[in-house]
Amino acid sequence: MSEHSLKPVTLLITTFAATYVLQRVANGWKAAKSVRDWPGPRSLLSDGSILGNALPPILYVAPGMNSHFINKFDLFQQYDCDVIARVSYWPKAGATIHIANAETLKLASWARQRFPKDIEVYAALQIFGNNIVASEYDEWKFHRRIAAPAFSDRNNNLVWAKTVDTVNGLMSDVWKNEKEVHVDNLLDLALSSALFVIGGAAFGRTISWLDEETVAPGHKMSFKDAMVCVSTDVTIYMISPNWMPGFTEKIRRVRMAFDELEIYMTEMVEERRIGKMERFDLLTRLLEENDHDEDAMSMRGILSNIFMFMVAGHETLAHTLCFAFALLALYPDEQDKLYGHIKSVLPKDGTLPTFDDMSKYTQTMAVFNETLRMFPPVTTIPKVSAEDQVVGGTRLSDGSKVTVPCPVGTMVGFSIAGLHYNPRYWQSPHEFRPNRFLGDWPRDAFLPFAAGPRACLGRKFAETEGIAIITLLVAKYRVEIKEEPEFSCESFDQRRERVLRTTGGLTLTPVRVPLTFRRRD
Repeated sequence: MSEHSLKPVTLLITTFAATYVLQRVANGWKAAKSVRDWPGPRSLLSDGSILGNALPPILYVAPGMNSHFINKFDLFQQYDCDVIARVSYWPKAGATIHIANAETLKLASWARQRFPKDIEVYAALQIFGNNIVASEYDEWKFHRRIAAPAFSDRNNNLVWAKTVDTVNGLMSDVWKNEKEVHVDNLLDLALSSALFVIGGAAFGRTISWLDEETVAPGHKMSFKDAMVCVSTDVTIYMISPNWMPGFTEKIRRVRMAFDELEIYMTEMVEERRIGKMERFDLLTRLLEENDHDEDAMSMRGILSNIFMFMVAGHETLAHTLCFAFALLALYPDEQDKLYGHIKSVLPKDGTLPTFDDMSKYTQTMAVFNETLRMFPPVTTIPKVSAEDQVVGGTRLSDGSKVTVPCPVGTMVGFSIAGLHYNPRYWQSPHEFRPNRFLGDWPRDAFLPFAAGPRACLGRKFAETEGIAIITLLVAKYRVEIKEEPEFSCESFDQRRERVLRTTGGLTLTPVRVPLTFRRRD
C-alpha cells in the first residue's frame, strides 16, 4: 500500500481518536458541572473500575489498588470537606460523591429508596443465584424476611460453643499446649478457625483440626476441602466463568469445589427436610422460615444466601482477628490491660465462659471494635442516587455547613474508612485506643457493619465469634510479634507498618501477620 493511500486511513483513525477523547472530556466536564464543580480528585480512571483499582496510584490517572483505605481521611482533609466529588473520564465519564460525614451517612443509610445499592457492583456475587447481599428493593425485602430470623440468640449460642471447641482444639491438637508457638502468618490459622465455626454454626457440620480428608460417597472432594477452596479462592471463580476454558489446575480445582459444595449443601437441605432433630444452625433455621413463608424461596435462593453468609462471615472475621492480635502484640500495655480484665471476669471455678457471659467482656469488645474502626472490612459502600437531591457536609477549616448537588444516577460512596478516621469524631484516629469504646462514643460514626435497614445481619454472629476467640487465646497466651533476623533493626513505626500492611480483596486483607504465642504461667 502506497504512502498516498495510507493518508486517508491515518486521517480517519486520528479523527476518530480525537473525537473520542473530546467526547470523554466533554462528558467529564458535564459530570463536574452536575455536582457544581465540587472539590475532589480528578482522574482518567474511576475508583470503581477494574483497571483503576489494579494499577498503582498515579496522579490524574488512577486512584490505585486499595485506595479508599490507603487514603482514609486524607483526601477529605486535602479538599477541606467531609464530602468530596471524584470526577473520572473512563471507561464512563461521571462523578462519584464520597461521604465521610456521620450525620449525612446516618440519614442516607436509612433513606434506602433514595440511596439504593449499586447492584451492578454485586453481580459477581450471584454465583448460585440472587441473595440478600446482591439484591435491592422488593427482592431484597423478600430475602431479608426469610433470612433475618435465622440470626437468633440460639444460633449465637451455637456460634459461641463451636468457637470454644475450635479454640480448644487449636491449643491442644495443633499447638499441643506448647509453651511457645511461632506462627509465620496468623491469617492461615484465622481462616481455618473461622471456617470451622462457620461449618458448625451455619451448616451444622462439625469440622475439627484433626479431621481426616475423607471423601463422601458420590463426591470428588471432602466437605472440608470444598469449603476451604471455595472460601479461599472465590475471587478466582468470579473472574473465570464456566464458559471460559479451565487453563490451569487451580481453576479446574476451584470449579470442582463450587460444584461439590453445591451438592453437599443440597444433600444437607434434603437431610434437614426429613430429619426430626432440633437444630439451630443457619441452614436449618433458614429452611424452617422458608417453609412457613407463602412465597417460598427456591433451592438456588437458599444455597445462594447460605453461600454468602459463609464467604462474608469467614473472610471478614478471619481478617479482623489478624489485625486485632497484631495490634495487641504491637501494644503490650493494651494487651496487659485486656488480660487483666479477662482474668477478673473468667469463671473462678475454672469452667469455660459461656455465651451468657459474653456481655461481661467489655474490654475484649472494646479491642474488637477498635480493630474494626481502624481496619473496616469494607472500606467504602457503593450506592447510587435514585433522584435529584443534595447531600450535606461540613467544611473542615471553619465547621460551616455545605450542600452538594447529587443528581439522579450519580454514584455515591459511603466512605467507611474516611468516617472511621475523621478526627471530628475520633481523637487521634491513627492510634490504637480500645478504651475509646468504653462509656460514651460516637455510634453514628462507627459503621463496620453498615447501618439502617441494610445493616449486616451477621453482626452478632461475628461479634460472638470474635469475642470468644480473643478472650480464650489472650487468657492462655501472651501475643508478641515474631522475631525475624531480617527485621532486627527496624523501628517501631517500621514494624507497625510491616505487620499491619493491607491489600485489597473482597474485604480488607492483611498481607502477613507473623506472631509468637507464649503460654502464660
